[in-house]
Amino acid sequence: MLRRITPAAWLGAFAMLVPTPLAAHSAALAGTGARVVAEAPVASRTVDLTIDSPAVDGRRKVRLLLPRGWSKDAHRTWPTLWLLHGGVDDYTAWTRDTDVARLTARSDVIVVMPDAGRCGNYSDWWNYGKGGSPRWETFHMTELRRILEDGYRAGSERVIAGNSMGGLGAMLYAARFPGMFRAAASFSGYVDTLHGHEPGDDSIGWGPSFACPGTDWRRVWGDPDDQSDVWRAHNPTDLAGRLRGVRLWVASGNGERGPLGRLPFTDPVEAAAAGNAHAFVDRLRDLGVPVTARFFDGQHDWPYWQRDLHEVYPMLMDALGTR
Repeated sequence: MLRRITPAAWLGAFAMLVPTPLAAHSAALAGTGARVVAEAPVASRTVDLTIDSPAVDGRRKVRLLLPRGWSKDAHRTWPTLWLLHGGVDDYTAWTRDTDVARLTARSDVIVVMPDAGRCGNYSDWWNYGKGGSPRWETFHMTELRRILEDGYRAGSERVIAGNSMGGLGAMLYAARFPGMFRAAASFSGYVDTLHGHEPGDDSIGWGPSFACPGTDWRRVWGDPDDQSDVWRAHNPTDLAGRLRGVRLWVASGNGERGPLGRLPFTDPVEAAAAGNAHAFVDRLRDLGVPVTARFFDGQHDWPYWQRDLHEVYPMLMDALGTR
C-alpha cells in the first residue's frame, strides 16, 4: 500500500526546487538560452515549471508528474511520457480532465505536459517566410528536452501521446525526430493536415480549420499551394515512412454520440478528425508501417480521450520497458 504523503510534506520536498543554483546550472548545460525561472508544487507528485524561452519569446509553463523516489540528486534517470494538449487549451489539460495522475502513480516514469499555445501546432512558424517566434518545436524538442535531461533526471527513453492538436504534435515529433520516441499515439488528431485541401481553392484542409478556428495558417506553414513543401514537412501523412520502427496507435471517433458522448448531435470536429485518421492509417498501411487503429462511435471530448489514454497506456509503458 502506498504511504499517504501530506501536501505540507510535498511543499517541503519541493522547497529545493524554487530558483536554485542547480536550476541555473541546468540552463547553462542546455546551451539554448532557455532557463527555469520558477518551480511550484501543485499537488502530490505534481510540479509546474516556468521556463523563459528564447524560442517562443517569453515565459511558458510545463507541468510534470514525478515518479516515486524521484530526486534531482538521484544516480539514475527516468523515462518520459510526453502528453500534448489540444487546440485552445493549455498545459493543465491532462491533469484537469483525466485521471492521469492516478493512472501513472505506480509507474516509473516522468510525465511531461508542456504548454504549446492555443493553436501553436507544435511547429516553428513560417511567419510569411521570416521565421522567428513562436518556435514551438524548438521550445519542446530542444530547450525543454535539454532542461529535463540536464536538471530533472529525464532519460533518453521516451514515448509521446496527445489529443486533437496534440495528436498532430505526437505524430509530427515522432516523424521529424527519428529515434526520439519509441511509441506515439494520436487521439482525434488531425494527422493529415492537407486532408480535404483542393489546390487553388484557398482551402486549408478540414482538420486544422476545425481544430483551430481563426488561425492565420499563412503564419504557421504558409500558403498550402505556394509553400506546399512547408506544409508537407509538417504533415504526418506525408512523413509516414519516417515512423517505421515507432510503435503507433491512432484512435478517432466518427462524430456520433457513442457511449460517452455529451453532444446531442453529430460532432463535425470529430468527424473531420476521423477523415484525417483514416487517411493517415491508410498511408501507413500502404507503406507497410505497423499501426494499431481504433475507430468507434464517439465525439471530440475528454471522456473519449481518457478512455483512449487508458487503452494505450500498457503499450506505452511496454515500449519504455516499465509498467
